[in-house]
Amino acid sequence: MNSSLIISTYNRPEALALCLQSVMRQSVMPGEVMIADDGSGTATKNLVDAFRKQSNVPVVHVWQEDDGYQLSKIRNKAFAAAKGDYLIQTDGDLIFHRHFIKDHLSFARKGSFVSGARTNINEATTHQLIQQQIAPDLNYNSAGLEKRYNAFRNALLQNVNAALQTASTNLHYVLGCNMAFFKTDLQTVNGYNEAFTGWGKEDNDIAARLINSGIKLRMLKFGAVVFHLWHKETDKNKVSTNETLFQESLKNNVTFVPLGMNQY
Repeated sequence: MNSSLIISTYNRPEALALCLQSVMRQSVMPGEVMIADDGSGTATKNLVDAFRKQSNVPVVHVWQEDDGYQLSKIRNKAFAAAKGDYLIQTDGDLIFHRHFIKDHLSFARKGSFVSGARTNINEATTHQLIQQQIAPDLNYNSAGLEKRYNAFRNALLQNVNAALQTASTNLHYVLGCNMAFFKTDLQTVNGYNEAFTGWGKEDNDIAARLINSGIKLRMLKFGAVVFHLWHKETDKNKVSTNETLFQESLKNNVTFVPLGMNQY
């Protein structure tokens, strides 16, 4: 299966550098790495250019002008440009377990999309990692972790947990920093709804529309482990508006949206 790893970022090159270090040591590499950049400056461009020279797989920098928080738009642009059949969606403030890609590809099933979990790195440890600029090979036993249980990796438990989950109970718990889709399924719903601007609910909305179109949500725990670098809380002034849009998708059984990936 040909895969694309899509990493969203915005003006945090010191975190993205750690993320890209963890990409380089994956046990299974994606077919390409795509940086979905919501308007970062030259420091990020220089970092991506340097990473491209080191990488054994193609590295694509998808960039748009800084016009506020437009994550849905830049992800759609990356979806449209992706050459992979299977798109693994992440954020640039994560350090990946070395089997992250391998686990996602093993867990993929036609007719479904995936949401994983994440373990948080506490503030003090994050500052230390940022200062050192060395991404360690993190695991369940590493120091400085919160929600450590999400760092436990076990292939058997992955499948047991997936069998016990249902879309209706887990729709509200999807995490955009650790999701995966078949590109054809994203095209069916036209990707993210770009009416969502600012932080919040865009991931729940795309999950709802995929489910409405007959694509099953599978929750991936005990695998595809990611470690989230601490940061200050994002501005949530658009949450109320975005919640209204999300509820409309639920109420009206929405699948396809006009402001989506087919614009690109």
